[in-house]
Amino acid sequence: MLGRDALERSSRTIALPGIGIDGQSRLAAARVLVIGAGGLGSPVLHYLAAAGVGAIGIVDFDTVDLSNLQRQVIHRTASVGDLKTASAARSIGELNPLVAVETHDVRLTRENALELVRDYDLVIDGSDNFATRYLANDAAAIARVPYVWGSVYRFDGQVTVFWEGAPDGLSIDYRDLHPTPPDPGLVLSCDEAGVLGAVCGTIGSMMAVEAIKLITGTGDVLLGRVQIFDALEARWRELGVRRHPDREPVTELIDYDAFCGVRAAGAGPTIEAGALRSALRDAGTVTLVDVREPYEHDLASIAGDSLVPLGSLVDDPSLIGDPSLTDGWPVVVYCQTGVRSGRAVEVLRAAGVEAVSLRGGIRAWLESDPVESDPVESEPVTVARA
Repeated sequence: MLGRDALERSSRTIALPGIGIDGQSRLAAARVLVIGAGGLGSPVLHYLAAAGVGAIGIVDFDTVDLSNLQRQVIHRTASVGDLKTASAARSIGELNPLVAVETHDVRLTRENALELVRDYDLVIDGSDNFATRYLANDAAAIARVPYVWGSVYRFDGQVTVFWEGAPDGLSIDYRDLHPTPPDPGLVLSCDEAGVLGAVCGTIGSMMAVEAIKLITGTGDVLLGRVQIFDALEARWRELGVRRHPDREPVTELIDYDAFCGVRAAGAGPTIEAGALRSALRDAGTVTLVDVREPYEHDLASIAGDSLVPLGSLVDDPSLIGDPSLTDGWPVVVYCQTGVRSGRAVEVLRAAGVEAVSLRGGIRAWLESDPVESDPVESEPVTVARA
């Protein structure tokens, strides 16, 4: 039964054909799990709370960073350093105190995914990596609950609905769209590639619309259809998705990091930032390769390097030049955090080139920037900053 406050808050939704009191009551009784309180999760959470969804679960283990605020609009400057779940819960409480917010300050894993998903009627995935997307999809498929998915990249976005065991028999899941993950390191994260914040708002709002339609039984949901948004061209287009003929129903959760080729932190041959500084000072010639994109190199780089974006290096490892000129030192590859450089090292070693990755990437290098008293600071090898 909807109270006076709920009826007044929801009066514009109740007035909509096909929703009414019955649809609003369904929203009030619904339990929705939102994975990620970031760029996509922010508009999803805002609009689900405003719509009067009864209980919203938020899964996120991260804290609010100043760089998040450009797109993660559920957070505020005062929340920098706080858990994203706590920050989002505060915003929801200020918007609609009738919503019960359940925070899960954990990383979604195969150990906890099923227990979390089975406690909700609907899953909305705002994660930013392939391992979590496959995991969330599989957990929703096993639990037989609808799974609303969206993604953003620079000026583009995608949104759709997957549902293994849908009532109309149209069982589609994420693996029908992406049967296998891309090679690790080839798809940049938002931190590395950039993203227009308003695109997150556009796609996240669409995800909330699909969730509300699923809950209220109104309209045609995007099951079997992917909406693709190009902000630069201001165009939407639609891609049909069919069940892959070779796909078997998901029956258990797997090791998704291994499936997606995610390297453990520090896996493979690496060099620490301090050791690299010493090498640049003492070894004479070191072949140093940046495998990021040109704009990243312009923002911060290590003097004396060569810029060879990962995609180009994968196509032609010889672009790094002649490593025989490095006085016996391996080629040192770096990127933003060490993920892409790890992939580059694999490619180079497969091509017969001895190579190591800068552990932690340019971030670790900048954090290890020595104080003025350090003699390395007076050497010609320095950090170039924009």
